[in-house]
Amino acid sequence: MEASSSGSMVSAVTSGKAKTHQPEGREDLQVNQLETQIWIKPDIQKTDVDFSEILNAIQEIAKDVNIFFDELEGVNSPSKDDDSLLHHGNLTSTSDDASRLEVVGEEVPDKNKTNGLYFRDGKCRIDYILVYRKSNPQTEKREVFERNIRAEGLQMEKESSLTNSDIIFVKLHAPWEVLGKYAELMNVRMPFRRKIYYLHRRYKFMNRIEKQISRFRGWLPRKPMKLDKETLPDLEENDCYTAPFSQQRIHHFIIHNKDTFFNNATRSRIVHHILQRVKYEEGKNKIGLNRLLSNGSYEAAFPLHEGSYRSKNSIKTHGAENHRHLLYECWASWGVWYKYQPLDLVRRYFGEKIGLYFAWLGWYTGMLFPAAFIGLFVFLYGVTTLNHCQVSKEVCQATDIIMCPICDKYCPFMRLSDSCIYAKVTHLFDNGATVFFAVFMAVWATVFLEFWKRRRAVIAYDWDLIDWEEEEEEIRPQFEAKYSKKERMNPISGKPEPYQAFADKCSRLIVSASGIFFMICVVIAAVFGIVIYRVVTVSTFAAFKWALIRNNSQVATTGTAVCINFCIIMLLNVLYEKVALFLTNLEQPRTESEWENSFTLKMFLFQFVNLNSSTFYIAFFLGRFTGHPGAYLRLINRWRLEECHPSGCLIDLCMQMGIIMVLKQTWNNFMELGYPLIQNWWTRRKLRQEYGTQRKTSFPQWEKDYNLQPMNAYGLFDEYLEMILQFGFTTIFVAAFPLAPLLALLNNIIEIRLDAYKFVTQWRRPLASRAKDIGIWYGILEGIGILSVITNAFVIAVTSDFIPRLVYAYKYGPCAGQGEAGQKCMVGYVNASLSVFLVSDFENRSEPTSNGSEFSGSPLKYCRYRDYRDPPHSPVPYGYTLQFWHVLAARLAFIIVFEHLVFCIKHLISYLIPDLPKDLRDRMRREKYLIQEMMYEAELERLQKERKERKKNGKSYHNEWP
Repeated sequence: MEASSSGSMVSAVTSGKAKTHQPEGREDLQVNQLETQIWIKPDIQKTDVDFSEILNAIQEIAKDVNIFFDELEGVNSPSKDDDSLLHHGNLTSTSDDASRLEVVGEEVPDKNKTNGLYFRDGKCRIDYILVYRKSNPQTEKREVFERNIRAEGLQMEKESSLTNSDIIFVKLHAPWEVLGKYAELMNVRMPFRRKIYYLHRRYKFMNRIEKQISRFRGWLPRKPMKLDKETLPDLEENDCYTAPFSQQRIHHFIIHNKDTFFNNATRSRIVHHILQRVKYEEGKNKIGLNRLLSNGSYEAAFPLHEGSYRSKNSIKTHGAENHRHLLYECWASWGVWYKYQPLDLVRRYFGEKIGLYFAWLGWYTGMLFPAAFIGLFVFLYGVTTLNHCQVSKEVCQATDIIMCPICDKYCPFMRLSDSCIYAKVTHLFDNGATVFFAVFMAVWATVFLEFWKRRRAVIAYDWDLIDWEEEEEEIRPQFEAKYSKKERMNPISGKPEPYQAFADKCSRLIVSASGIFFMICVVIAAVFGIVIYRVVTVSTFAAFKWALIRNNSQVATTGTAVCINFCIIMLLNVLYEKVALFLTNLEQPRTESEWENSFTLKMFLFQFVNLNSSTFYIAFFLGRFTGHPGAYLRLINRWRLEECHPSGCLIDLCMQMGIIMVLKQTWNNFMELGYPLIQNWWTRRKLRQEYGTQRKTSFPQWEKDYNLQPMNAYGLFDEYLEMILQFGFTTIFVAAFPLAPLLALLNNIIEIRLDAYKFVTQWRRPLASRAKDIGIWYGILEGIGILSVITNAFVIAVTSDFIPRLVYAYKYGPCAGQGEAGQKCMVGYVNASLSVFLVSDFENRSEPTSNGSEFSGSPLKYCRYRDYRDPPHSPVPYGYTLQFWHVLAARLAFIIVFEHLVFCIKHLISYLIPDLPKDLRDRMRREKYLIQEMMYEAELERLQKERKERKKNGKSYHNEWP
């Protein structure tokens, strides 16, 4: 009896051992005595045996099992860098370990072995890739690092590159136990119960309105912008309540398959979390993958894309091959430019941080529709009222008004009617609707930001970011190296850490601020150079041989100056990036987020000043401080400052904004997509020449991804910066260029698909990282919104002719004192806005070469110029008239009233619009209540089930609960 029982016991343990050896795809190979006891329990209960003999037999069997696993660990955990796990580009061959562990009857799809997403056994999915070169001297650090990786439970496999034997790919896989352990440590929220949707109470009146609206919608065509639900996968986590993962309460979670319970983005994030905390050398700070990447031990580290983004079969008939293919067809393809973005799928594939960027970009683009519509309406209003505009009529009919030359010597006298076209173009942008549009855009900027808060709150709720808090960030290696000698206790972790003295921090900030001020001075110097160019070139173009350029010398000067200014902007941007990097590193920020915020603020400040400095000059300084004929103000007592066109300076501002905006967006789109396309095409071309087309198609996924371009070193910085600068163009000077929102809208429709195409096809898959909002960019957007109110007030009051016309209509025109300001009240405005100058009062260096005899047959005695000054024969020649002071007072009053009114409206709107929608607040409260109830019921159900099982087995315990 004892022999039979011990024999059955040995067979039970042996079968258990075979099960343990069997690679379930994601489980570690381990044995513990508790499992051995469980396996032998039936035999112990059936027979009466000596327990000492049983324990001796168990110990002998455990020794054999441990010896076997020690040998197996020796196979799976090599100490060398390139020997045991290295397979030279053989994708279909299996290692001895894999063949040794395969179980008879378990088949692995051949597709898993050849698609480059799994280990050679076709069962372990690749969660992360490390790349290094064998010729790199940092071998010892890698050996220690990889040994510690295996000690953490990660499985590893190596593969040499098919194109370069010096390049080694390290494939990492996280088994289920490792994923569960670190998911619990990282508080990864996972689905555990389907959501219960309920309808909150509505009033009868609201129900009737909704019925009428739905009946009206039935007559309209189906929404073409919505994605086809059949093509999108069922993202279970979006329809389930989630809770932080816990291994003790694993029975609460919805686990259909352990291999797919954690999606690929979460798996790679967990593996990255482990790699950031693995040591590679003895020492307190010798830890983490980032340091190994910075010192060159590893060349690259990235998660894999989920296969190819193209398929021979149609997605409508055969479905998507993988999530990458689905994203390409439903998001990155140009054929779906008019559809909504599949944000949940983007978040699942790329993570919350990138998903939030595209959510914000989509929201910004959607909010541009009303702004673009109103801006286009203002422009079309100017077109329709062009023939009824009294001012442009008078300019076009003023053939007898001779204007003074706009530059020294070479510029001729000109009829005011010669600027008829420019007067009409100015009316398109500067008309009665401009003020309304400026107020609308200021309010729009506030509404955009306030509703984005609400939209972000909904997204944060749907993506489980409400209660998520960032982990305590690691200290930057540069900060540790600099201040390792000084330490103090961290108030959060209670551990000693490097400390930067307050005096040292202040001195570095002062030096950094001085550097920022110096670079802003460089920008001002560049603008000064553009001003000198405009002053010098206008005379050159006035004496040009070609009549087209000679007759349009001022427009030619403005156009060429804007193009040169754009080239200077792009060159200075390269310099600013290096300076911002140097100043940020000089400050020695403590953490990566502090470094990122400091760098972001500097780069935005540099590029904003660089991009808008010349625009500010044209808007507020051009033609404002020129003096008057006979007493011009000069630059360095040499160059006469440039004057505005007879039709005003607004046309120059429109040209500046239009050219800069179009060129900047075109250049950015080329650099974002064209540059990676060219680089990837060149890489594919070299591979095609060396290995042929057939060989290239057989490359594994890790090799294909390695040949793609890495994501920008600054993450989403360039994408956000481009859009924030565009937002500034759209709001700051929108009163001078109402078509700016329309141009921004057209660009953003293209930008979304360009960025999507770039992320899906041209870049390596970025690490999925979490974020609750768009970070420091929101504060920058609020600052731009405040600045836009001030600038638009000054543009309307100073740059445009809105205030002078208003003063004339109410005070000096035919309707003076009647309280009217129609077009009939503007009769005589042009003549009233021009002053008279005696030609003989010209300075010698300003006297034109022609005497104006071509106009009347005799030399001109008088010419006109834009200003409010007394005539030459008055008691105070060329002194300011009373109308000038009235206009100046009206301008100042308008600025004050406009700013206070708009700011009041902005604050009122921000107060009235809550950051969190009421229905979302109710859903969050109800969900919290339901989660508590569900967790309690599930725990109660589990305890009752255990109690029944104990009673069934004949065991009873005292003081049981419940």
